[in-house]
Amino acid sequence: MNNSPTHADLTRTGLLEKADRIRLLAQSTAPDNERAGRLAAELVEALRESGLMRCAAPAELGAAQAPPAVSLECAETIARGDAAAGWCVAIALVTSLLGAYLPPKGAAEILGDHSSVPAGVWAPRGTARRVDGGVVVSGRWSFCSGITHADHFFGGCLLNDGGSGGPGAPTMRIVGIPTDQVRILETWHTSGLRATGSHDVVAEDVFVPEHRILSMVDGPLIDAPLYRFPVFGHFALGVAAATLGNARGAIDDLCELAGRKVGFGADRTLAEKSATQTVVAQAEAALRAARAFFYSAVDDAWRAANAGGEVSLDLRTGLRLAATHAARTSADVVRSMFDLGGGSAIYDDSPLQRRFRDATTATAHIQVSPATWETAGRALLGLPTDVSRL
Repeated sequence: MNNSPTHADLTRTGLLEKADRIRLLAQSTAPDNERAGRLAAELVEALRESGLMRCAAPAELGAAQAPPAVSLECAETIARGDAAAGWCVAIALVTSLLGAYLPPKGAAEILGDHSSVPAGVWAPRGTARRVDGGVVVSGRWSFCSGITHADHFFGGCLLNDGGSGGPGAPTMRIVGIPTDQVRILETWHTSGLRATGSHDVVAEDVFVPEHRILSMVDGPLIDAPLYRFPVFGHFALGVAAATLGNARGAIDDLCELAGRKVGFGADRTLAEKSATQTVVAQAEAALRAARAFFYSAVDDAWRAANAGGEVSLDLRTGLRLAATHAARTSADVVRSMFDLGGGSAIYDDSPLQRRFRDATTATAHIQVSPATWETAGRALLGLPTDVSRL
């Protein structure tokens, strides 16, 4: 039997080693990141050098083209140090999938450099009009995580060119724009995930050449398992991976606090109390179960993608269930750790307070919102529903 490591094994080992090193840097810079509303320059530089921010881009560009379970575990690992950092990694690496949808020239321009960092909002919040050699784009996109350290922005648009939607009907396109050609409006004043810098982006009559325009509807230009894996499911999983890491970090933080905290008038540490032991055990069980479901659903869909053809609706539904369940279970776990922290957790310098705010902010994301339960439930019940985003 050949027991030598496969390329996937080597990719996983190498990327996870980098992620674990960066986790410690993310953890140490987290308070400063939050105060600044963006990731520290040294953290961004480490992430650029690691290639994690574009690890789902095509191998032809010199990227890892990492399997979903590998890249998602990297984002989860970094989020264990700091949820905002893990979130930025997840959003960037999922955005790097778009390299497979772009014409080769555009993919090379945007993602060909080892240190490239993309950001984007795929929802069609912009408009585009056809001109010689490309389109002219205007629009405003909200919730653009990581835009403060990104090199290129991917924005969803409606193009009125009478394309695949029929005569006169607008078609959906995504355009790649250098970030120095857009304006960033500092709108991200939130309770949690502050360091993600998820501001609004504005484009005003920006010319985008044809080679930096892509269609999600028409599908990827590269046929590979990674690009047969459901792209919208991958997006939701990225969000959820960051929440799993944040929950694991919250348990870490509580256990560290519990070992030294002795309440007023008490003669035992918080860790020595039976109520603490019960809640921590329940949280650990809930997180392990959610994580197991998460990676099991990923593995099932990955096997189908490797087999060729489309991933079934049942498997795509499983991905969305796993992502939403992971995010919302993670928030419950963080809340229980925050509650155990008591008065120590309510101060601004408590990592548990930041974990709590980050967790509740993450559950507001549309990809893991309660509305996804309804969509998945209708699919499971065989009822008519729009499954194009599953």
